[in-house]
Amino acid sequence: MGKKVAIIGAGVSGLAAIRSCLEEGLEPTCFERSDDVGGLWKFSERVEEGRASIYPSVFANSSKEMMCFPDFPYPEDFPVFMHNSKIQEYLMAFAREKDLLRHIQFQTLVSSISKRPDFSITGQWDVETEKNGKKESSVFDAIMICSGHHVYPNLPKESFPGLKQFRGECFHSREYKGPGPWRGKRVLVIGLGNSGSDIAIELSRTAEKVIISSRSGSWVLSRVWDDGYPWDMVLITRFQTFLKHSLPTAISDWWYMKQMNSKFKHENYGLRPLNGTLRKEPVFNDDLPAHILCGTVSVKPNVKKFTETSAIFEDGTVFEDIDCVIFATGYSNAYPFLEDSIFKSRNNEVTLYKGIFPPQLEKSTLAVIGLVQSLGAAIPTTDLQARWASRVVKGTCTLPSVKDMMSDIDEKMGKKLKWFGQSETIQTDYIVYMDELASFIGVKPSVPWLFLTDPRLATEVFFGPCSPYQFRLVGPGKWPGARNAILTQWDRTLKPTRTRSVGEMQKPRLPAQLFKLLALPVLLLALFLVWI
Repeated sequence: MGKKVAIIGAGVSGLAAIRSCLEEGLEPTCFERSDDVGGLWKFSERVEEGRASIYPSVFANSSKEMMCFPDFPYPEDFPVFMHNSKIQEYLMAFAREKDLLRHIQFQTLVSSISKRPDFSITGQWDVETEKNGKKESSVFDAIMICSGHHVYPNLPKESFPGLKQFRGECFHSREYKGPGPWRGKRVLVIGLGNSGSDIAIELSRTAEKVIISSRSGSWVLSRVWDDGYPWDMVLITRFQTFLKHSLPTAISDWWYMKQMNSKFKHENYGLRPLNGTLRKEPVFNDDLPAHILCGTVSVKPNVKKFTETSAIFEDGTVFEDIDCVIFATGYSNAYPFLEDSIFKSRNNEVTLYKGIFPPQLEKSTLAVIGLVQSLGAAIPTTDLQARWASRVVKGTCTLPSVKDMMSDIDEKMGKKLKWFGQSETIQTDYIVYMDELASFIGVKPSVPWLFLTDPRLATEVFFGPCSPYQFRLVGPGKWPGARNAILTQWDRTLKPTRTRSVGEMQKPRLPAQLFKLLALPVLLLALFLVWI
């Protein structure tokens, strides 16, 4: 075996890191504080310190063909959008198939990671762990932090005057485990993200009244997109990304907002974002618009202040006799076992090259896997991150100079502010980011070459879903089954829904899709060119 790598966490990112290290001939040791793999997707009835926590009704927002490891498709009979238990089942199957479990030390807490005295020469780290009250210290050549960013709740109580005087219950959505305690109660949910929307809908079926308070609004999308196809298999394509970056900004923004409003007018439901052109990650909830129509959920602006029993909103309206306030206000990035200065080298912001490597380290032997967020799924993103990081640790790939890395970070931050806004510091464009990482490894598919050599595959790669299999078509880690997986991805998508067969299977027809996509942008572009 090669260099020794410590991997912190055995969730999606940790499993990707272990497998990538093994592919590169490195020696991984994964430390997991719980007794199982899965991380975020491993449901527990109780909230565990230092570990992500979900509620029983959590389903994936990405479809199964878009969120798999790129050489390990989900079973074809698995649902298109899976319950957390199905994802956990898949992750365990992956860990067994790739023989990853023997590299994991369960129920082991990482208490400290620090540079060794000769770090500037060796790049090595001291890792202190604790298991069953016994402490150990080991030396590792590299570190991959895979503990995720859904662990430490952001609870901005200081932003809400009067909250200390509020007499009802108040807690973060991380602690929510079901609607039972709130039957017949009056509940305020602060935050219009995926968790806030899910919890509000679930509570509304038994609570007396549920209100969502949103500071800036959100685009709310359905998992079911045009013609009943999964949203991400229709929207996350290379062709759409090409259009988004090629069209004039005014047309691109108009087209984006039209797509977001395709099912219903958000302003009529009090949901429309204050800045609708920002490409912030939308909320995926199939029920919220219907519940607003039926009056079981209401949406209000930000809370101006609390009293002992009520909330006064910025529009002057009041929600009285509140029993409970649930803060669905996201999470903070924290690594208590490591010095903050390693990550936050400037203005207390997380400063990482490509969202992975701290640029100021003397040696590139520490990587953060799974911190970046995008409209795409986490599993293929972490897989590609871990593949690149492993090759950097091995020495097969090298990083640019500190100056070049910092310049790249500044450039990317400027683009993020334009596309995603000030608050989305770890948000990025999925396909652009994936292609960037893939090019470092040599696994980015060449679409022009594919059109010359394999037109059928090229058509699916460019116009169809940008599924994870594309990043195992060529180069290091090439999977022989990638081509067939791409050509049969719609078969696996539609099979679990056709439990009652009626007529032929209706797959998307690319010519019709292209006409729908191109008609309006081309017309607007023509008008724009005429006007100028």
